[in-house]
Amino acid sequence: MITRQRLAAGACALLAALAAGIALPPDAVADEPSGTAAPKVNLLLDVSGSMRARDIDGQSRMAAAKQAFNEVLDATPEEVELGIRTLGANYRGDDRKTGCKDTEQLYPVGPLDRTEAKTAVATLSPTGWTPIGPALLKAADDLEGGEGSRRIVLISDGEDTCAPLDPCEVAREIAAKGIGLTIDTLGLVPNTKLRQQLSCIAEATGGTYTSVEHTDELTDKVNQLVDRAADPVVTPVAVEGADSCAKAPEVKSGLYTDREEFGQHRWYRVDLPAGSELRASVSVAADRQVNRDYGVSLRAVTTNGREIVRGETTGTGRTDVMSAGLRYPKAESDDSDDDSGSATEVVCLQVANSFSAASGVKTTPGLPLELTIDVVDGPDASSDVASFGLGRGWWLLGALVLTGFLAGVLWGWVSRWRVAVWRTN
Repeated sequence: MITRQRLAAGACALLAALAAGIALPPDAVADEPSGTAAPKVNLLLDVSGSMRARDIDGQSRMAAAKQAFNEVLDATPEEVELGIRTLGANYRGDDRKTGCKDTEQLYPVGPLDRTEAKTAVATLSPTGWTPIGPALLKAADDLEGGEGSRRIVLISDGEDTCAPLDPCEVAREIAAKGIGLTIDTLGLVPNTKLRQQLSCIAEATGGTYTSVEHTDELTDKVNQLVDRAADPVVTPVAVEGADSCAKAPEVKSGLYTDREEFGQHRWYRVDLPAGSELRASVSVAADRQVNRDYGVSLRAVTTNGREIVRGETTGTGRTDVMSAGLRYPKAESDDSDDDSGSATEVVCLQVANSFSAASGVKTTPGLPLELTIDVVDGPDASSDVASFGLGRGWWLLGALVLTGFLAGVLWGWVSRWRVAVWRTN
């Protein structure tokens, strides 16, 4: 039986896909595009007082953002519903409580009227505070409803000024809703603290962070993200794994999301007909600061607890996505531990992690988990079926043993010949 480790493509698409909150119907199709619903994008622009700084191509950050927005509005695909929300655009006073409520939907999410949207953007003037957390909550509300892809593009030049409402925690809460919303962030200042905060927001929902220092870079990146929203997407099915094989939910071929607490085991069940092959992979995202030295494992187990095959991976010191995978082919005639006597074998999949939370880090909600299941036709030739966990590796092992034996015999003969020559001389 063959164990294969494969990394998930793009940490992303983790990241909204990694968040599981509300369970969907079990017969939902997990591996098909979500439909023809229009994709939605909400551009979230920081209009705080610091946007007056003139350090982007000789103009203010606000002027650069306006120029980029105008070009983006001209290039937005017709099928994309686009909106614009601001933060820190209206309140000029010093009252922090009032300043942290300063977010407004400048242009509603919907079919785009380019002239009207440009006119709205032209009225903006750098003003107040930087309530990123509250603005993200409102921006997510703007995108509720519908089945198409949903994306927030946050553009900011400074950190949130409305703690203790941590914008990174806000992003995790949004991801935990399981609504498939991705947040991408763009920083206008090469600042370490800003980069850390915006990166955390993006990682929590499977989005991207980019630092931009020129107007054309800002335009290109926003255009890229808006265009990406129009691409077909696969909507994962939310599923809640159990704490044992007996209670595990059944999963079929498709893409699933769940959440797994630190050190927790999650179980799922797959029906595997004779003559088919199970291919499974799991990705667990360390979406917050974790302690060094951790791992993720995926085990295939019979209903009687016998391990069939496993895949595992380890890491250290990085906030990242850890992935593991496995393959298990079931022959047409195969003895199994399934007591039902059916030609279909029930395989239990166990997902485990050895992450531990760093000091002061919240352990809830659990870590985002993405599970991919694929049941395909099994290999035709018997030689393709794994044997004792090595499969075709037996051929390589046999060749190595034979080569080693012949090399040993040859070396021994040469050594004896050299000794005989030495004695003769």
